[in-house]
Amino acid sequence: MKLLLLHASLFTLLSLSAQKKNDAQWEYLFNGKDLTGFKQLNGNASYRVEHGELIGTTVLNQPNSFLATEKEYADFIFEVDFKVDDQMNSGIQFRSEQNDANDKCKVTDKKTPNRVHGYQMEIDPSMRAWSGGIYDEARRDWLYSLDNNPEAKKAFKNNAWNHYRIECLGNDIRTWVNGIACAHLIDDMTPKGFIALQVHAVSDKKNVGEEIRWKNIRIQTNHLQPTPPDNIFILNLLVNNISQDEKRNGVHLLFDGKTTNGWRGANKDFFPAKTWAVNNGNLIVTKGQSAESQNGGDIVTINEYGAFDLQFEFKMTDTANSGVKYFVTEKEKTVGSAIGLEYQILDDDKHPDARLGSIGNRTLASLYDLIPAKKNGREKLPIGEWNRGRITVYPDGRVEHWLNGWKVLEYQRGTQYFYALVARSKYVVYPNFGMAAQGHILLQEHGTEVAFRSIKIKELQ
Repeated sequence: MKLLLLHASLFTLLSLSAQKKNDAQWEYLFNGKDLTGFKQLNGNASYRVEHGELIGTTVLNQPNSFLATEKEYADFIFEVDFKVDDQMNSGIQFRSEQNDANDKCKVTDKKTPNRVHGYQMEIDPSMRAWSGGIYDEARRDWLYSLDNNPEAKKAFKNNAWNHYRIECLGNDIRTWVNGIACAHLIDDMTPKGFIALQVHAVSDKKNVGEEIRWKNIRIQTNHLQPTPPDNIFILNLLVNNISQDEKRNGVHLLFDGKTTNGWRGANKDFFPAKTWAVNNGNLIVTKGQSAESQNGGDIVTINEYGAFDLQFEFKMTDTANSGVKYFVTEKEKTVGSAIGLEYQILDDDKHPDARLGSIGNRTLASLYDLIPAKKNGREKLPIGEWNRGRITVYPDGRVEHWLNGWKVLEYQRGTQYFYALVARSKYVVYPNFGMAAQGHILLQEHGTEVAFRSIKIKELQ
């Protein structure tokens, strides 16, 4: 018995020692008394300290306000507890800045001098429930909404204290809400910057005086140990790159950035000798003079896929027209483009196809000639910039189209609604259209120049 008690005491001492050592690694950014170590930027919302809590309060017609650390941080683990009014939007800025020293981004808000911009971990008590997602403040808009990880929407608790954790280790950025993994981003745009507590702008008097309370604001910058990997969706914005965590999750590249390995011409057993080229890490279909698929023709993956999560980036030129097709079987032996369900790639402003079809079902990111993409205007990027496309096909037949981080449409193959759409489309002449168990992925040649890169896929079970 004495030996057991001795072992128990030793275990307790070791545990306390480890806990003490771990606590010693944390630096508290808020002293519980005043705003030492912080500076206010961008707007004039109210920040004050009461009872050991830092309180932010909304002020009418002020731009987004940020209480920022005077220090900048590169690699770190950050934690904070907060409680927010259930109608108030807020967030935690990190690796953020006022002036972009590397000139790698474009700040979208030109009205506010020295506009704060950078990564933000969202605080969203609304029904949308995107708390824990990653927003790019005044820069690229939403990077990782919780539509990418719907289960994590349950993590945030209204009218209660919530615990946030952010890990930034190199290009790897991860977030947690109350211990639940929410977002995983891999990006290199901003390697360091300040951390800031946001009070969002309000323009309606009914929202004046809303409050958010923060406490236990702390950071680690040395001897950082990442949280073990999880299985949530990873958004990797490094060009033609697959991270170790993506590999572990079953993601692989369809285009290696150097060769055309894994691809061939549609209805051919070779890769086209003209029109398609690999240049500077991009797979480019060049401009042609004849009808669709008559210059070099479409290209397809050698392998076929059933349920999958496909990601790709594309850059359009003026009046561009192309597409990414899936469930392509080539059994139709068409003269023009091969047949399949199509994620439309189009210059909506200048290409006439945007005004054809029905209710916009031939516009960018739509299911071509079947379902229009429901865009809110924030997804669209200027011609010449890289867009992020994503097509997710679930084993039960559900399909989603994404554009620049926004889910713009969803449908289910094999339903009466789907068959009705096909019946009124140009595809009615093809038996069992869109219902193949598996098929090739296709990139379309349509006479205009479009570049592709970072084409990757995960097969779903």
